[in-house]
Amino acid sequence: MPQFVIERNMPGVGNSSASDMQQASKTSCDVLRELGPDIQWVHSYVTDDKIYCVYRAPDESMIREHAQKAGLPADSIARVRTVINPMTAE
Repeated sequence: MPQFVIERNMPGVGNSSASDMQQASKTSCDVLRELGPDIQWVHSYVTDDKIYCVYRAPDESMIREHAQKAGLPADSIARVRTVINPMTAE
């Protein structure tokens, strides 16, 4: 299944409480269950003002539908073409 990186501009998000993060995660998971097994949240990176999320989905439109239903921004969505790491150099 294709993998995507979603950039969410959310000023100040890095200062959110653990409770706020838990609630946001719950909301996202509730929408994922509603949309069915074709979309999966892999993980997210929270920075000071953005969240970068990695999802698996058949296409970008499903990512956008999830964001809209969950009330989350999806400012940029990019399909992952290849994953590299230090082992790629060898």
